[in-house]
Amino acid sequence: MNQSQNSASKQKTPPEPSVDTAEQRAQRAEEKIQELEKTVAELKSRTAQPESQETTSPNGTNGGKASLGESSNSIEDLRAEPMMAHLMDSLEAGKDIGHYGRLVFAMVAHHFVAPDELIEWLTRDPDFSEEQANALLRQVESRDYNPPRRDRILAWQAQQEFPILPNVDDPDCGNVYRNLKFPNKVYEHIQEYQEEKAEAQTGG
Repeated sequence: MNQSQNSASKQKTPPEPSVDTAEQRAQRAEEKIQELEKTVAELKSRTAQPESQETTSPNGTNGGKASLGESSNSIEDLRAEPMMAHLMDSLEAGKDIGHYGRLVFAMVAHHFVAPDELIEWLTRDPDFSEEQANALLRQVESRDYNPPRRDRILAWQAQQEFPILPNVDDPDCGNVYRNLKFPNKVYEHIQEYQEEKAEAQTGG
């Protein structure tokens, strides 16, 4: 009778669940950024397809690209950040801001403007097609990337010719968390990441 109870007790003991450590979760957060960098590099090398009829505006102006309306308060909010104002002015002038410039612009601006408006801004870059802009936006939104820190922006800037930061000597230029107000979910995401990173460092 005792042997039967012991056998049943052993069968009821569930195996220990496999739980990711805090260090692994923190590492995955960094890997997301690396995945995005690879995606942008692939977009950069992709051959742009010929413009379709859909890219032609009814008025036949602006090379088929719709004019950018600035009535939205969100657009003006973005200009509170000198780096974003610099990128927007450059795009309005039809300049190539580089694939990391476009990446930074998308990672920040998608929290402020509608997807179609963001596509309009990105395609102002003569080296970036509408197809590429849509692919970049899908990647940024699906991965739910946080806006990049200033040190990461500087690292990306060193890999291209166009200056993402108009004034690298100004510590506030490119400090998007200081100059812009993001949705609460962005700050919650950062706090969660910092807690996981702290746990990993303390061996929790």
